[in-house]
Amino acid sequence: MLRLLTNDLSVGYGERLIVNNLSVTIPDKKITTIIGSNGCGKSTLLKAITRIIPHQSGSVLLDGKDIAKEQTKALAKKIAILPQTPEGAAGLTVGELISYGRFPHQTGLGRLTKKDYEVIDWALEVTGTSDYKYRPIDALSGGQRQRVWIAMALAQETEIIFLDEPTTYLDMAHQLEVLELLQTLNKEQNRTIIMVLHDLNQAARFADYIIALKDGEVAKAGTCEEVIVPEVLRDVFQIDAVIGRDPRTDKPMCVTYNLLRGENDDEETISPTLSTAHSYC
Repeated sequence: MLRLLTNDLSVGYGERLIVNNLSVTIPDKKITTIIGSNGCGKSTLLKAITRIIPHQSGSVLLDGKDIAKEQTKALAKKIAILPQTPEGAAGLTVGELISYGRFPHQTGLGRLTKKDYEVIDWALEVTGTSDYKYRPIDALSGGQRQRVWIAMALAQETEIIFLDEPTTYLDMAHQLEVLELLQTLNKEQNRTIIMVLHDLNQAARFADYIIALKDGEVAKAGTCEEVIVPEVLRDVFQIDAVIGRDPRTDKPMCVTYNLLRGENDDEETISPTLSTAHSYC
């Protein structure tokens, strides 16, 4: 049975629809990346699927049940979400923040149990943040802080993790660090990862499945080979892209691109595909 899907989902703010009758299926135990131009509905879709915001019509089904009818604690045992700009950690140590991930599993007075402490230490170890356990969150770098937030999500012990632009504000090295961590969690622990990314080459490199949105609707969904192609990028981003192959992963990658400024801008034409990438955009 498919674990997570949406049926004719419509989401908006006031009278303005951002996501319109959208039906998507999220592959289980895979990495799914959502791409699209600014304002196309990527973050809105993520928030609706995770019940952060309500939807106007349609449904989100998890394990055959409508998430709108699920109890909050029960849902939090199944899915974790890392928002685009996590807040509320000021004054907390790393260990204290990660302990919040145990909330769905607590009963009674909400005191941490031996099991809770074991899970917290495991989340610290897996994310490489054990050395920071007693440090204030405010004292960490952007990359370190992002790994700590991921550790908190892991402490929830959910099989599904949502991340809204997890590489935002990070330099190239820390971006790669975070994405490789998520890839490891997927491959070694079978976590289902769903994330919004802006960088097309990162999406192609790390995702098993890509959903390209345009104006709140699915323009194309499939493998990176099916989505990272000139025709789709032209439709979704209005760019004329040259697609090559990543020499290290053999995944498709955007080598360079031009803005589409009009139907008749054909003064300079470049082959839309290259067998090997010799330069990076």
